[in-house]
Amino acid sequence: MGSRQITEKSLSILRSLPRISVGNIRDNPGSKVTQKRGRGQHGGDKHGAGNKGSGQRQNYMRLGYETGNNPFYLRMPQEPYYRGHHHRREYPPLSLLQLQSLIDTDRIDVSLPVDLASIIKSGLYNFYPEQKQFGINLTDEGADIFAAKINIEVQWASEQVIAAVERNGGVITTAYYDPHSLFLLKNPKHFFKTGAAIPRRMIPPPDVIEYYTSAETRGYLADPEKISQERLKLSQKYGYELPQVENDSFYEMLCERKDPRQIFYGLEPGWVVNLKDKCILKPTDKELLRFYSS
Repeated sequence: MGSRQITEKSLSILRSLPRISVGNIRDNPGSKVTQKRGRGQHGGDKHGAGNKGSGQRQNYMRLGYETGNNPFYLRMPQEPYYRGHHHRREYPPLSLLQLQSLIDTDRIDVSLPVDLASIIKSGLYNFYPEQKQFGINLTDEGADIFAAKINIEVQWASEQVIAAVERNGGVITTAYYDPHSLFLLKNPKHFFKTGAAIPRRMIPPPDVIEYYTSAETRGYLADPEKISQERLKLSQKYGYELPQVENDSFYEMLCERKDPRQIFYGLEPGWVVNLKDKCILKPTDKELLRFYSS
């Protein structure tokens, strides 16, 4: 078949087909057109942003905002109980029951004065000075079964605890340690390895100076004569006979106290403990002696 015949046949087919128009255009088989909602149709002219206001502009309200009303934390009355809670001192508790258990299991030697370092050495008590914990709060749990004669130094104690210790012929003292001294008491070996001189213990801050100078709380800065009077008053109040410490065989141990500037028993401020040579270096310069003296 020649090209002329092919051309004529194609033209005859086109004459019989309808003309292309908008009415007879169709999609390709299998194609799909996604229907989109036009602007302003079906009430959706805000694009999900709502009506006027900060939500339309994506300026979200802060937490607790009540759209112009007085917020609840201003409507309620003020409660100052938690004011300054992050500055308050904490005293992790140690009960008399736990203390008696440490003594019965020979974790604490009562023939020597007991302080914070001795109790930490037992391995069953710990505290964290970096979290504003300032030592031991000796609680009265087990006061009725506490039977040890002990010379103990704690940081906080109630009247019932003092009575329980003194009823057995013991002695209790409440003493303040600044945070730096507490780090030394918690890990003395780590400090001695540094080769630094033992610092002085700082005096109590103004808000607790009254507690540590009071004879009723057996403060370490109180008058010894007033402490003797308060010991007698407390025994009369709780109805027990006060033992005579002067006639006790452990009188020297029971009367042993730290200097207000001293941190460790038997070690004075300014001394350097040499663990390698197992010796103690003491200052001889007059200025150093004057500085470290209380």
